[in-house]
Amino acid sequence: MLDRLRQPWTDRRAELTLGALACSVLLVIAFMIAFIAVKAWPSFNANGLSWFSAKGNVDQQLDAMVNSGANPTKADYQLGAWPLIYATLLTTVLSAACALVFSLLASIFIVEFAPERLRRLIVPIVRLLAAVPSVVYGLIGILVIVPFIGGSLISPGRKESVQYVIQLSGTSLIVAVVVLTVMITPIMIAMTVDGLHSIPRSWKEGAVALGVNRWRAMWTVTVRAARPAIMAGVVLATARAIGEAIMISMVAGSKGFAPNPADGITFLFEPLRTMAATIVEDSESINAPAMQASLYAMALLLLAGGFVLSIGSWLAKQPLKKYGVRS
Repeated sequence: MLDRLRQPWTDRRAELTLGALACSVLLVIAFMIAFIAVKAWPSFNANGLSWFSAKGNVDQQLDAMVNSGANPTKADYQLGAWPLIYATLLTTVLSAACALVFSLLASIFIVEFAPERLRRLIVPIVRLLAAVPSVVYGLIGILVIVPFIGGSLISPGRKESVQYVIQLSGTSLIVAVVVLTVMITPIMIAMTVDGLHSIPRSWKEGAVALGVNRWRAMWTVTVRAARPAIMAGVVLATARAIGEAIMISMVAGSKGFAPNPADGITFLFEPLRTMAATIVEDSESINAPAMQASLYAMALLLLAGGFVLSIGSWLAKQPLKKYGVRS
């Protein structure tokens, strides 16, 4: 028996074993999605499409769920989650856009223009920053950035202009976006640098030989060819931004409020709370059936967001195949 186990695996045996492992992972994911969907159904069933609307004060609605008891009625499930959805989209889109610009410019500098000694120093630091726990960023945000914003950038007149709607204290959209951008930029840089390094240098050297300067050759040849890797970095970073909870809970103000762009610059200083932060903050009340269903509904929506990101990334890569570019 032992001799049989020690024999090298045949290709067929390895194929079946690895296929079984891959299928088991897919089954676990499918079971997780089905479980969350079943748990979330009471909330969607009670609200219908109005679950995605702004109806009333979402914080008061969540508080009412906590006190609804073990046998809630349909009215106890009432929730208008738009302020939480809007906050999630707003922080994710703004931080991902800022991170993409910084990461592209930084990656081009690292690969093309940085001296070798500096490159050997920067790359490990970037990978280290990508692994820093989010609570560390949140701590820096709440102890350094929030006091600066609240004391130096938010004037008394600005606070008075919205005091009957929301209180401005420093914890705000702009702090969440700044800290989230710092968090996800190293992920994009690491993926983009690897993608740029994987492109044959002869492609860029051919463009330079035709009279194109280094910057234009890098941008029009190497960056274009590395688009699949750049997209992969954007998807990974955006997925982290969507699901970030602890840091957002610390620096964004923890208010079920939808910042209004019509308020001008004040819009950036208004507090908010994302769905992921809501799940973390209200997890202690998950034993209340109405609250439990609502939190599972938010979790299902976050899973759907990750799925949409993956599909969008796949669709974006399809036109590149005609150029022979592979991810």
